[in-house]
Amino acid sequence: MSTEENKAIVRKYREAHNQNNLAALDSIVAQDLISHAALPGLPPGLQGGKVAHQIFLGSFSDLQTTTEALIAEGDVVVERYVTRGTHTGEFMGAPPTGKKFAADTMVIYRLANGKIVETWGLNDVQAVMTQLGLMPNPA
Repeated sequence: MSTEENKAIVRKYREAHNQNNLAALDSIVAQDLISHAALPGLPPGLQGGKVAHQIFLGSFSDLQTTTEALIAEGDVVVERYVTRGTHTGEFMGAPPTGKKFAADTMVIYRLANGKIVETWGLNDVQAVMTQLGLMPNPA
């Protein structure tokens, strides 16, 4: 597939998440997805990704992600995005604070046969925790 086709798949992936249309992921993500940033204790593959999405929606009911940049070469697409939400449910054991957050994230996707088959992600959990008032701002 071309780099533009691969970028289109990542855009569909992002749209499915933003619309909470997890059924759409079945045609976008391989069932045996390898995620190098998966939450511990979740099922492997696409199923684990769907569970993680539901966990985050339970903590941040208005969770939305805006793609800032997509860069593609060969079978790899890099997405830089900002995730925003309001802490409306328990998150990592902390009760809801009602505070908003915005966090930058970058993910590398590897695609094969028209689906996302592998991901590597960098999440700024410290920024989220600080913005929610769950940890002090680093000096």
